[in-house]
Amino acid sequence: RQTGKVGSHLFCLNAGLRIVPRDRRRARDRTTRLLAVLDAFAEAASTGLKELDRLALAKGQMERRLRNRRKSSSLPALIELVLARPVVSAGLVAAQLKISQRAALALVAELGIREVTGRGRYRAWGLL
Repeated sequence: RQTGKVGSHLFCLNAGLRIVPRDRRRARDRTTRLLAVLDAFAEAASTGLKELDRLALAKGQMERRLRNRRKSSSLPALIELVLARPVVSAGLVAAQLKISQRAALALVAELGIREVTGRGRYRAWGLL
């Protein structure tokens, strides 16, 4: 817990445990419970690998937009930010990349990522 790894891994394990039926997870037999937990680990690992594949594909698609760009472009940094955070806003992009909010909006529009809020005043984007 002190290193902070427990919190980040619990979500994945919980997703794997949801797939295993409850009666197997709460069985009286210790062997059945152990097999259920191992099946949950396998499901969590499979889900994690699928997510990594999805993010790698998204990164490849976004990096195609970098062709014929100037070397000092902020677009590569925006790609890394979008991949690192589930949701980014214009204010966050502007603060992280040290650009104006108008420039952040232009970069996001150029990158073509999906808007997740659907609001006019506060807009946020992310990979779904």
